[in-house]
Amino acid sequence: MNPWFLAIRPRTLPAAAGPLLIGNMLALPLEKFSWTVAIISMTCALLLQIAVNLANDYFDFKNGIDTAERVGPTRVTQSGMLAPYKVRNAMTLCLILSLAVGGYLIWHGGWPIAFLAAASMLAALGYSGGPYPLASHGLGELAAFVFFGLVAVVGSYYLQAGDTTMASWLLGCAVGLLNAAIMLVNNTRDIMTDTKAGKKTLAVRIGEAQARVLYQALLYLPFGLIIAGFLLGQLPGFPVLLAGLSLIMARKLSSDFYQGSGEALNPLLGKTAKLTMMFSALFSVGLMF
Repeated sequence: MNPWFLAIRPRTLPAAAGPLLIGNMLALPLEKFSWTVAIISMTCALLLQIAVNLANDYFDFKNGIDTAERVGPTRVTQSGMLAPYKVRNAMTLCLILSLAVGGYLIWHGGWPIAFLAAASMLAALGYSGGPYPLASHGLGELAAFVFFGLVAVVGSYYLQAGDTTMASWLLGCAVGLLNAAIMLVNNTRDIMTDTKAGKKTLAVRIGEAQARVLYQALLYLPFGLIIAGFLLGQLPGFPVLLAGLSLIMARKLSSDFYQGSGEALNPLLGKTAKLTMMFSALFSVGLMF
């Protein structure tokens, strides 16, 4: 396979696309809704996701975390498929492009969006790199919840509406929990190698048994949130019912996660990302109707 295709990890991109889709569709009925803002915000999110993936590939190799014992998908830097400086330069290019594209969003949304843009870029670099890598201190799942949930959904809605609503916060939490589950799969698979490398992810800290319980919670809580939103009158019923269909996939993933370990969890990484996209797409279709 093309090494750059491996490096950007396309299976993880639904984690960025899903929350932007649901945030923009939530704002679709507004008179001021802009397709230009929606497309640019989606592009910016995808560039940041790719930058995070490249940074993770580069910094985990530089910090000695990725070794020949790795059980996850091939890392292009550790395997020698791409020189470290090429991956670093590609990461830098993606960050520059995201800032260039996001400049319009900053102009459109003002200082709150400027703050979120700066925080997102710092998080992209600080996830695996810097003096206090978030991933190495058990904060990877929290970062995914905040930036690929709250920031993505609430931020994209704010760009369209100039304000936020309870519905946007509820959906931001729901999608953020699903994206945190993606991170948990990755870290649970790597418990053995991360422990040897001194990388104290959340999965390393709580152990594989508790990680399985947490994964179930992260998959099921989003459905509880949107049902609560409907009962409280914050979310319309049809989108909630439609998104509920993805619960079938969530139950299957929960069962597979309990039965797998180590390298066997690799397929669940992409499947959990697909669940995020399915949940977001179904809810968005419901909103359109």
